[in-house]
Amino acid sequence: MWEQRLVEVESKLAYTEDAVQVLSAVVARQQQQIDRLQAVCQQLLERVRNSGDAGFVGKPEDEIPPHY
Repeated sequence: MWEQRLVEVESKLAYTEDAVQVLSAVVARQQQQIDRLQAVCQQLLERVRNSGDAGFVGKPEDEIPPHY
């Protein structure tokens, strides 16, 4: 009885360890994607800051469109 219970616990532990490894790999891959996306966003932000109307200071939604 105890032996069967121990085998069940060991089996569940093995599955749990495998799941933790898989999830850890997923989290690591997602972190790499987040890091790349942050770098791209930073580059785009710098590009936007360095282009356009250099005299305009404020939010883009506050800018008056050219046809007014």
